[in-house]
Amino acid sequence: MSLLSPWPTEQLCLSHNERKEAVKAVEQAFATALASLKVDIGLKEMFESLYVPLGAWLLCRKRQQNGPLVVGINGAQGAGKSTLFNLIEVILSEGFGQKVVGFSIDDLYKTRHERERLAEIVHPLLITRGVPGTHDVQLGIDIIKSLKEGDPENPTKIPVFDKSIDDRCPTSVWQEWVGPADVIVFEGWCVGALSESEENLNSPVNALERVEDANGDWRRYVNRQLEEKYQELFSMIDSLVMLKVPSMEAVYSWRSLQEKKLAERVKYNFDTQQPADHLRIMNEEEILRFIQHYERLTRTMLDEMPKRADVTLMLNENHKISDIQINKPMTLCR
Repeated sequence: MSLLSPWPTEQLCLSHNERKEAVKAVEQAFATALASLKVDIGLKEMFESLYVPLGAWLLCRKRQQNGPLVVGINGAQGAGKSTLFNLIEVILSEGFGQKVVGFSIDDLYKTRHERERLAEIVHPLLITRGVPGTHDVQLGIDIIKSLKEGDPENPTKIPVFDKSIDDRCPTSVWQEWVGPADVIVFEGWCVGALSESEENLNSPVNALERVEDANGDWRRYVNRQLEEKYQELFSMIDSLVMLKVPSMEAVYSWRSLQEKKLAERVKYNFDTQQPADHLRIMNEEEILRFIQHYERLTRTMLDEMPKRADVTLMLNENHKISDIQINKPMTLCR
């Protein structure tokens, strides 16, 4: 579906006037940001053709069930998951009056000490955060349960992970959500993923697996974790939205671009004499090895998830959403 055409009207549960009012409210919420850009990047048009309709579609889902709607956002590294969450948060809150709370699977990383123990007793590759088995899944389940209950007497504490030190922050700086929420957004690169068959695990997909996981112990452990506890967590998702990158090559390219931007930040900090020791920059070889930790599961998701997610947003090589695939049509809202 071309973004020159509006989201299918049969997929929306609001009138033309309601949609216009929602778009207006969202534009006002983003007015300062849009003005500061000083260029026409088509964001206003995207509000009307894509983002507000997506918010309305989620609102429909919310109205068709009791309790908060849990939305999962899946996307490879650099796909734009955080940006999409920020847009959804503003659209649902400013445009449709919903209370929205969100967190990332990155917030659930096990502590550095816990991963060091995994590296010792299971496999050395588990020191690197990211793959299934390196998250505190039960913590994620408990957070969603707490947010769904929305007890104002018992605020939900959401962990904060500091990637600059590769460790979880102390509980004193965790975020807190008080009271009920209408929509809970849970985003992450492997959110909603399924495990592979044992047969698929036999052949390595890259140099990392071939050299550092020759007997397959690491990838089998990761797959087993995904098959078990992670599915309990992912089963709590009511609607899954996928940001589909065009290729694995794009993941490498976009992750390299992120690292270059980080390097620019380091240079800026150096020029302004701000401390930047905690910002470690990876070179191309290190980026390649880092991404290879996620390549197997990323390729699997790119192959099977676009047809399984409730909504798949297709990204082109320019990092823009070029097509929308709705796999679970909306029934009329009550």
